[in-house]
Amino acid sequence: MNYIWKEWKESIRSKGLWLSLGIIIIVSLLMLSRSSDFSLDQGFYLLLINLFEGLIYFVPILCLFLGAFSIFQEKEQKTLVMLVTRQESTLSFLGKKSLAIQLVLLAPTFVWFFIYLIPLKMNFVVDLRHYFLFLVALLGFILVFTQIGVFIGSISTSRMQIAGIAVVVWFYFFFLHDFILLSVLPTITHDNVQLFSVAYFLNPIQAVRMFLESGLGLYSFGNMSRLLESFMWLSPSVFFGMNLVFWIGVTFAFAVLLHRKEGS
Repeated sequence: MNYIWKEWKESIRSKGLWLSLGIIIIVSLLMLSRSSDFSLDQGFYLLLINLFEGLIYFVPILCLFLGAFSIFQEKEQKTLVMLVTRQESTLSFLGKKSLAIQLVLLAPTFVWFFIYLIPLKMNFVVDLRHYFLFLVALLGFILVFTQIGVFIGSISTSRMQIAGIAVVVWFYFFFLHDFILLSVLPTITHDNVQLFSVAYFLNPIQAVRMFLESGLGLYSFGNMSRLLESFMWLSPSVFFGMNLVFWIGVTFAFAVLLHRKEGS
């Protein structure tokens, strides 16, 4: 609880949290205003898809920076050295710090989208179950990239290094990962399609997008080809859950193993 309270006080004094939340609010309201001409029944789903597609372009980079700078701030203020050497192990510190960062970022986002339900209900027929799926997808997306940001902050020795690594990570997931998969697509057969599927859904963007779009009923898996059946050998929700566990677990483990206590 001390870590959460400390993280909250530091976040409300800084501009990063408010900037991130402000961008989310502005994009949400702009998408709502642009959707005013949609029909009452279908407009809700079109809005959710357009809103999610808009948010995934900048939410990852914001989460990477917020997670990384929160850890690096402990190095700059020399509080990290005192905590790790006197009270906490590196594992304990990063575990509590990660939880605090996640809660401080996720809670305001959840509150905003709870408030966002009011204008939604005034303009569209809202399916609460599907809206909940949208929230799960968005919050899971934030969770993954914030934890990757914690890893970046843990191994970095300067703010410039954080900026460089964060941009490279963002570029990889948005462009390079898909480009690599497209380059090997002609070689995909029934024998290796499951391996290709694992590589495809290792990208958080693709795993979350498929989870949301299939949950909203945009895709039907009733009449798939044999190759597509082999590709979708697990349900989108399972791929989504495995993606969360993998990235959170791996980045946390490497953050502990490669952690550097002092910034330069």
